[in-house]
Amino acid sequence: MDSSKAIGFSTDIKYLKGVGSKRAELYHKLGIDTVSALLHFYPREYEDWSRTVSIAEAPFDEKCCIKAIVGHDAAEYRIRKGMTLYKTSVTDGQSVMNITIFNNKYAAARLKTGEEFLFFGKVGGTFLRREMNSPLIAKAVSGEKIRPIYRQTEGISSTLTEKLMTQAVSCIKETMYDFLPEYIREKYELLPYGEALKKIHFPSSFEDVEKARKRLVFNELFTLQLGMIRLKGRNRQQTSCNIKKDYTDEFFSLLPFSPTGAQKRAVEDAVRDMFLSVPMSRLVQGDVGSGKTAVAAAVIYTAAKNSLQSSMMAPTEILARQHYKSLTDFFKGTDVKCGLLTGSMTKKEKDEVKAKLESGEIQVVVGTHALIQSNVKFKNLGLVITDEQHRFGVEQRSALAEKGKNPHTLVMSATPIPRTLALIIYGDLDISILDELPPGRQPVETYCVQGKLHKRVYNFIKKQLDEGRQAYAVCPLVEEGDTDLISAEEYAHKLSEGEFRDYTVGLIHGKMKPAQKDEVMEAFASGKIQLLVATTVIEVGVDVPNAAVMVIENAERFGLSQLHQLRGRIGRGKHKSTCILISDAQNPDTKERLKVMCQTCDGFKIADEDLRLRGPGDFFGSRQHGLPGLKLASTLTDTSFLAITRDAAQETWKWDPLLEKPEHSGIKKAVDALFKSAGENIFN
Repeated sequence: MDSSKAIGFSTDIKYLKGVGSKRAELYHKLGIDTVSALLHFYPREYEDWSRTVSIAEAPFDEKCCIKAIVGHDAAEYRIRKGMTLYKTSVTDGQSVMNITIFNNKYAAARLKTGEEFLFFGKVGGTFLRREMNSPLIAKAVSGEKIRPIYRQTEGISSTLTEKLMTQAVSCIKETMYDFLPEYIREKYELLPYGEALKKIHFPSSFEDVEKARKRLVFNELFTLQLGMIRLKGRNRQQTSCNIKKDYTDEFFSLLPFSPTGAQKRAVEDAVRDMFLSVPMSRLVQGDVGSGKTAVAAAVIYTAAKNSLQSSMMAPTEILARQHYKSLTDFFKGTDVKCGLLTGSMTKKEKDEVKAKLESGEIQVVVGTHALIQSNVKFKNLGLVITDEQHRFGVEQRSALAEKGKNPHTLVMSATPIPRTLALIIYGDLDISILDELPPGRQPVETYCVQGKLHKRVYNFIKKQLDEGRQAYAVCPLVEEGDTDLISAEEYAHKLSEGEFRDYTVGLIHGKMKPAQKDEVMEAFASGKIQLLVATTVIEVGVDVPNAAVMVIENAERFGLSQLHQLRGRIGRGKHKSTCILISDAQNPDTKERLKVMCQTCDGFKIADEDLRLRGPGDFFGSRQHGLPGLKLASTLTDTSFLAITRDAAQETWKWDPLLEKPEHSGIKKAVDALFKSAGENIFN
């Protein structure tokens, strides 16, 4: 590319000064291929170099910026092979501070006697002898500002991204097109788009950061909610699958237990929807053990009695088999026949089930992705149920629904989400919440201990195993550079060769093939494996009532809601269950999060607390397959902003449902682009 030509939003990132083809490949791994994509790669935090403190007033063990003059050139000390220290001292005219630099000859060489620099880092030492190790360093004349800090990967530092961002920001002109009409910007007091992009990367103050974030978060949530409204409206076509009679009471009379009030309300909501001439589109959201399968069974029963077939899709084969067994038990003694369809079945078994589905002999089929194959046909599919919907892609869910004529849709989720966020994440669905646990369900006792108590924890687990119970040991995923973490494979080997050499130890993790995972879970469910070492792959898994203990290593690495989901794997039987969180984290916020886990087993309270402590990042993004990714919403702390953007979206849609007015053309393109990134063609 001719370097004399100005760069633009669509310019390939490799043409930015300092990138080139090799570095461009590294940026591609971060999802950055153009200048526009770079501009939307937002800082994860900021370092405040704009406010300096004196050496004497610098707080201990907190990041701060100190302006000081170098007292002498850095002295070199070789302490061992491959490790060199450089030491100097600096002064602000009142006090002296020692500076130590590790293995960075270039940084040390910059520090010339008598020159003034900014040193950014944590101050240690004593009140009489201050020191700063491995500080970030900048010339005093150039560094007094708020600096953006970006996510890093191998070969790409935050500093490099910051340098490239100065080039990218130069593309933003005062006349830059803004897809939000002026009337919306004025009503909600939003910065122009270009100004917000500049200020999010290079703010003059933290007030700039907040104003920029407000505008950019508005972009994401506003376009997301417009798309969700569109999806909800598009799904409301006429259906011939409406029912004539409610058989709920008949089904409940078959049960050996009384359903909770929440279960009754959820079934009533679903059946009422199915009387209408438009398809039901409902989410049943309940905590682990709240009885979602019984709700699904009640709705399936009414559908079957109205001559409609039902299908239930689960994310794993073992979970599909579990649902199949539950439904078979529910419908024992009735004329509702169940079928199972999974990838591991023989061709003969599959063909038999498919033939019975097509003839109408089977009223309900449970399965995995095998259900969406083209040769699976139904006589009269009227109800489609997906369990843990976020585990499926958009295409998979729609492929199942297309096997009927606008069938009713019921989605089940055991991921407690605050209602404000549920309206966003499942914005195209009506919501029923199961907020009561069936009687007899025991809360799981939860404790948080430090790593030095491992021996006592292991002895406790062994005592449980000796009494016939089973246990989980959960490891976080090991990320590149996490040298302090032990991988699940290493951990399983260490336990099986050490403390638990007299017990059967199994291993399950996400990189195993589905068949391997199912095989391990089957062995655990049958009792062949006593202690199962696992990553979060068990977060949504099989019901093993005999599993009564879970230990979670490095518990601080998980979100609260994720910890709660993991804990939900135990306490499912008659035995008292215990969850032990192991963490040496000293951060006060982390300690508070883990304390919440020890205080309550209520998933919705935990979700609310997670939202308060961390913002909605744990609920948005990559965990929600089929939901467009949100880059900045994870930094949103004021949940009322969700309501503001929802109101704005609904108002815009009422005025212009297809976004056809000239002033809404940019909004339409933004909504379209956001949903295409998740594989959904929103305006088709």
